[in-house]
Amino acid sequence: MVDKCFKKRFDKRAISPVVSTVILTGAMVALLSITLVFANSFLWSRIAESDFNSAKQLMQTIGLQIDDVAWTPGRTQTIRYSSKCGEVTLLSSALNYTVYYKTKGGTTYQFLASYQVGVLLFNIPTSKYSISNNYYELVFPSQNSTLTLTGTSAPVIREFAVEKLPMGDGNYIRVVVAPCVRSLFSTANTSDDDYYVKLYLPVLTQGSAPRLTQSVTVTGNSLGAKTVSNVASINVTVSFPSSTRQMGFDASFFRFPSLYQVINIPDGYDDAVLEFFVGGVVVEFGVN
Repeated sequence: MVDKCFKKRFDKRAISPVVSTVILTGAMVALLSITLVFANSFLWSRIAESDFNSAKQLMQTIGLQIDDVAWTPGRTQTIRYSSKCGEVTLLSSALNYTVYYKTKGGTTYQFLASYQVGVLLFNIPTSKYSISNNYYELVFPSQNSTLTLTGTSAPVIREFAVEKLPMGDGNYIRVVVAPCVRSLFSTANTSDDDYYVKLYLPVLTQGSAPRLTQSVTVTGNSLGAKTVSNVASINVTVSFPSSTRQMGFDASFFRFPSLYQVINIPDGYDDAVLEFFVGGVVVEFGVN
């Protein structure tokens, strides 16, 4: 009698083989689903990381092509790229460069010229790839101690990677190409000893081509120069137009070494001449 009661209670509590099979199968499916989601997320994260690293070389190439076309109106270069996660865009009028000068014997700076220039952005959503908020890496060039870049081989762009959140246009990790001023200094050995300061600035503007393919076309469309003599000192400044500053593209985004640079003319020269060259560059996307 006792054995029958025990078996009866045992049978009531037992789990049938069918139910246990269903439970095990469900658990395995759930684990497999989690594994697939993780693997898919990991795969796309690696793809986005690869795009980000490739973008550094891409943007440096675009920057060098800008220097190539800016001083020859009509010259065109097209750079193609392939990316699963990001794309290149142009932020118009992101920076404002202004040049002032002071003449010999003068006490105040006088205005020479001011230009608003666009910057190129390779944007990858932080939902696909992220390092950390306020991440910053100077990619090119290695010298970053002054606002202008000096030397015949100096570029006319700064390239850096940055992640700053929040921003008005969305949450991205970016590789940025920002035009900057190149400065050259030379002397002329004539009957009079003259000193020349030459400044070069590319001005990027948006073209009208549609985004049909992943390509960037840069075209030199103008070249202008302003010249002034009897110069004793030069002041180059950079500022951020209010429209872009309100979106977050301010001094903390670009992290220039300074917002101005004073260039003083050495003593001992009969005359000092400032020449400011500005090359207009049209940027279009999807042009073959």
